Amino acid sequence: MDQNKSSVQRVLDELDSLNIPTNFVDLPQSTRTAKEAAEAVGCHVSQIVKSLVFETENSHKPILVLTSGSNKVNEVVVGTVVGEKINFASVEFVREVTGFAIGGVSPFGLKGKIRTFIDQDLQKHPLIWAAAGSHHAVFSISPEDLVNATKAEVIKVQ
Repeated sequence: MDQNKSSVQRVLDELDSLNIPTNFVDLPQSTRTAKEAAEAVGCHVSQIVKSLVFETENSHKPILVLTSGSNKVNEVVVGTVVGEKINFASVEFVREVTGFAIGGVSPFGLKGKIRTFIDQDLQKHPLIWAAAGSHHAVFSISPEDLVNATKAEVIKVQ
């Protein structure tokens, strides 16, 4: 990862390299929360991808859960799939392992490979929106392209 590139540029470069259809939008208003993002792009909150980082309790590995903006992640349910108890990661851990600040964590442009899971409820929509590396940047993508490009496991999160 090029440390001199902006967070948003890392996301755009990776999306470009994947050659999948997306629509990038840089907005004047915040998209830090799922509700803010949905209002900004004019979609239902369930179409927003929340990128949540967890840390496994014993091995201290990062886990990325891409969940619908209308869902809460049940840590016990996801921990069972992971095979180890998980906890929400600290602000510092999130920045260290992803290269992004909380509220701008993207499924693309990550500092390194992170085991990733996708909420099955995101597949109910033809188009979903995810953070693009900042509190003001988002991109649209089909759920199928997100699953294929991230090589994530689709799971039930609640």
